[in-house]
Amino acid sequence: MDEIILRLVQAERVDTVLNLAAGLDARPYRLDLPKDLHWIDVDLEGILSYKESALSSDKPRCHLEFVRADLTDHAARHALFQRVGPNAKRALVISEGLLVYLKPEDVTSLARDLAEQAAFRWWLIDLASPALLQFLKRTWGNQLRSGNAPMLFAPAEGTAFFAPAGWAEAEYRPILDEALRLQRAPKMAWLWRLLAAFASKKRRAEFKRFSGVVLLKRPAQGTP
Repeated sequence: MDEIILRLVQAERVDTVLNLAAGLDARPYRLDLPKDLHWIDVDLEGILSYKESALSSDKPRCHLEFVRADLTDHAARHALFQRVGPNAKRALVISEGLLVYLKPEDVTSLARDLAEQAAFRWWLIDLASPALLQFLKRTWGNQLRSGNAPMLFAPAEGTAFFAPAGWAEAEYRPILDEALRLQRAPKMAWLWRLLAAFASKKRRAEFKRFSGVVLLKRPAQGTP
């Protein structure tokens, strides 16, 4: 994700980054970002207050704004987008670790709300497949349920799920391929590679879409 963000900021002249469910993401502090970039971290009060306190002695590389908001509150979310959209020219939206916890209809609603803003041209997400979701439910299901954080979203149609809302796949990076490239693969990665090597062409394609980082894009509108 870091590589994609930096490329879009530099090559596509992104002037605003809207980071939804920002959590403890510290990219504005550690990435080489231009000073005039407007980065907006959105999350719940408790999370952002903790992060603000933990990073109080550090200085962000760009103009950083914290916005306390519950993204499941449609009215609050819509008001935020209506405020940010008109003040941005070329915006990138990030929602890392968010969509998997939403119902499909809530993801559709979010996608449509984002698409209403002409400046929101790119949307960077992580996307799970139904196979991954079933695997996680078997291995982590009890812990996720006890924490009231069940995983819900893993569309069978993959990135095509977003097409009706106006979003198209611009880039897909399989998590396992990227983990191997960055030398951060889990211990059992060799087994997945072995299984893929002996699988059919169709099955190998499914392995590639097991889990990935996706850049979605909308057609440019208005300001060039």
